[in-house]
Amino acid sequence: MALRVLGIDPGLTRCGFGVVDVEANRRASLVDVGVVGTHSEEPLDQRLLAISLAVDEWLDRHRPDVLAVERVFSQLNVSTVMGTAQASGIVIAAAARRGIPVALHTPTEVKAAVTGNGQADKTAVTKMVTRILRLQAPPRPADAADALALAITHAWRGNGLAVPAAASAAGPGGTGSGLTPAQRAWAEAEARAKRGRR
Repeated sequence: MALRVLGIDPGLTRCGFGVVDVEANRRASLVDVGVVGTHSEEPLDQRLLAISLAVDEWLDRHRPDVLAVERVFSQLNVSTVMGTAQASGIVIAAAARRGIPVALHTPTEVKAAVTGNGQADKTAVTKMVTRILRLQAPPRPADAADALALAITHAWRGNGLAVPAAASAAGPGGTGSGLTPAQRAWAEAEARAKRGRR
């Protein structure tokens, strides 16, 4: 059974969404990708509402097993950081309402996972996402490719799961009753694969 990951590249002006299904053998397939945008001249409350509605719609339509969100990090432009943090909060809260685990990944971690180089540029990330997902054309704009890269990164480097403490304590190896059937199947397949490599 494939693990479904929704990657979100948060932002007020452009919020990227990317859904992938990833098999235990790391083969990833595109489910959906898109970007929701708001205009800088709109009131903040309306911009955040637009993002909230979009996140709800994506979560309800695709029912991911886990969310992968870009971790907010300090930049010179404080207003950009604030907007990204506000959008991230909307995303995380929406997932929490549905009991969907959330994992945060830094841009450097995503670049390293997808390209092998933590300093790779957006062009290199987009090129590798296109190759990994076997797409005919690269996803546009870059925010869409970044969202897909986040989803791929989490499945490959996060062991597929962002397991809440209560769920991990529910059974050996973090495969307790707090996990969804897809998460349990993924964890079991990963365990079998690791045993086979020894």
